[in-house]
Amino acid sequence: MRAFTYERASSVEAAAVAAAQNADAKFIAGGTNLLDLMKLEIEKPSHLIDVNGIDLDTIERTQDGGLRIGALVRNTDLAADVTVRRDYGLLSRALVAGASGQLRNKATTAGNLLQRTRCPYFYDPNQPCNKRNPGSGCSAIGGVTRHLGVVGVSEACLATHPSDMAVAMRALDAVVETVKPNGEKRSIPMADFHRLPGDTPHIETALEHGEFITNVVLPSPIGGKQIYRKVRDRASYAFALVSVAAVIHSDGSGKVAVGGVAHKPWRIEAAEAELPNGARAMASALLADARPTEENKFKISLTERTLAAVLSEAKG
Repeated sequence: MRAFTYERASSVEAAAVAAAQNADAKFIAGGTNLLDLMKLEIEKPSHLIDVNGIDLDTIERTQDGGLRIGALVRNTDLAADVTVRRDYGLLSRALVAGASGQLRNKATTAGNLLQRTRCPYFYDPNQPCNKRNPGSGCSAIGGVTRHLGVVGVSEACLATHPSDMAVAMRALDAVVETVKPNGEKRSIPMADFHRLPGDTPHIETALEHGEFITNVVLPSPIGGKQIYRKVRDRASYAFALVSVAAVIHSDGSGKVAVGGVAHKPWRIEAAEAELPNGARAMASALLADARPTEENKFKISLTERTLAAVLSEAKG
């Protein structure tokens, strides 16, 4: 591991300013993704800013009946929260489906959203990767692609976003609240928070350098049957081949986001008009622009079958 300097931030403003002053600075809370990447020398921060001392570990009701989740709320605590389990069951189920109990005990809300979108080639410094070294090429193209993206991909990257929580947040129309180093506050809809790879897959979110996540806000409860179904190669501690986060209402309408298929949680609101027409119609609209490889084209039919299982469960 390379040498780095370290400081503990006492406030949101101090953390953002400290990051802005160092081009290679990184925030660290649970560190469940960052520390692994530092050990592999994929991430090479020269300065770490410990934000665990900032008071952002609470879950509170908003004035309009929604929920404000602090950036430092641990995944285990968020999944177990009584209000989350009652009003946002989709989020609780997605969190429990992610990683392992030990990791959920450390991982934070903001850190979960900020974990790197990655593939096996990203972890191998001997292989070209546009995420590690912009412009070096994508080893996944022409390589092993079974677990990689089928929609929203580009000639620069085929990686998929690993978060289960983010898929549920996307279906629930969450908003990410941030503070910039100059004190300016922003509210970023989940739809705009994560980016597709395009020609710059190393830029994964809409955050500016030094911008600090303070909270994630959920709108007032929307009811409906809330279901999270994750299909993976083994029963635990595995990323999704395909996951479906859905809120289905009694009239057949609803909201659906899919994981395991794209560089970000994948949701096409216009496609949700097809929900009353069944899983095939919905999946066809959702993945209309898919560009699968021979190895991962099964994800197209797997998405349809997973969505069909979700709709069947919603009907009871």
